[in-house]
Amino acid sequence: MDLVDSKYIGLVSSRLQKFKRVKADLYNFRCPICGDSQKHKNKARGYFYQVKTNTNYKCHNCGASLSLNNFLKQIDPTLHKQYTMEKFKEGHTGKNFVVDEPKFDFKKPTFKKQLDLPRASEVPIAKEYLKNRGLDPTRFYYASKFKKWVNTQKKTFDNIRKDEDRIIIPMYDKDHTLIGFQGRSLVPNSVKYITIMINDDAPKIYGLDKIDETKPIYIIEGPFDSTLVENSVAMCGSDIDCRAFGWSNYIWVYDNEPRNREIVNRISKTIGRGDKVIIWPSKVEQKDINDMVLAGHDIMSILESNIYSNLEAKIKFNNWKKV
Repeated sequence: MDLVDSKYIGLVSSRLQKFKRVKADLYNFRCPICGDSQKHKNKARGYFYQVKTNTNYKCHNCGASLSLNNFLKQIDPTLHKQYTMEKFKEGHTGKNFVVDEPKFDFKKPTFKKQLDLPRASEVPIAKEYLKNRGLDPTRFYYASKFKKWVNTQKKTFDNIRKDEDRIIIPMYDKDHTLIGFQGRSLVPNSVKYITIMINDDAPKIYGLDKIDETKPIYIIEGPFDSTLVENSVAMCGSDIDCRAFGWSNYIWVYDNEPRNREIVNRISKTIGRGDKVIIWPSKVEQKDINDMVLAGHDIMSILESNIYSNLEAKIKFNNWKKV
C-alpha cells in the first residue's frame, strides 16, 4: 500500500470504531457513514482495501463504496486537504489516480476570536446530551445546520443538502485565538466527529489555551475526555509532536482497550520513544475517561498513580495488553 495512504489511514483510525488491521493492505472497522449495525455493537463491516495502486473503502452493510480520497473528504475535510497535498507532492494526481490536483489559495487568513453560536448550555438537546455524559455544556457551542454554518467560517462543503445539528468543540491556540473546531454529531447514524481547521497550519489540538506548561501535561485522545482531566490537551484526529511545543513534562493517555491492536501499537511506540504513558490498572474496566468518571472513579488519582516509562512501562504494558 502507498505510504501516504497508510499514514492517513493511521491518522483517521482513532475515530473509527472497532478499527483493526486484518492483514497487509486490509483494515476493518464500523462504518462511520451508516453507523453499522445498531443491534450488534461489535459488528464491523467497513473495510479499507487496495486495488492496484489505489486504496478504496467498502461497507458491506450500507453498500458505500469510495476511494480513500473521497472517504477522507467526507469524514474530515481538513485531513483530506493535507492528504491531497501529500499525494500531489508525490505526483499522484490526474486522470490515472483518485486524487484531484489541490487548489492553491494564497489569501492571507483571518482568524476569529469567538464563535457566533449559542452555547450548548442554552440549547436543550445539546445541554441534555452533555449533562448525561457528565460534561460542562458551557464549554461548548451548538450549530443547528453544521455544514451551512461551517461554510460561513471557511468554505468547506460543496453539498449541504444532508445537513444536521452538531455540538461544536472549539480549538484555540495559547493566545486564545480560534484555530479550528470539531463538530460532534447528535444523530446516531452519522459520522461522529468532523474536524475543521480555520488555520490549516495550526496543530489539531484541543486545550492549548488552558494548560500550564510548568506542570505535567496529560495528552488525551478526545476533547470531551480532556475536560475531565486537569492540565490536559486532546488529540483531534492527528498525532502530536511534543518537541514542537518545547514541553518537558508530558504524559500520554490512551483509551483502556487492551484488545485494540491500533491502540496497543501506539502505546508500544510511545514507550519505545522513552515517553511517559498511563497503563490502566486491572480494577478499571471502562474504556475511556468519560465512562470512568461516570462509573465513579477518581480519575486524577488513577492517572497520577499509574504513570510509567522505560522498563517499568514495558513490564506493565505486557501485563495489560491482550493482543
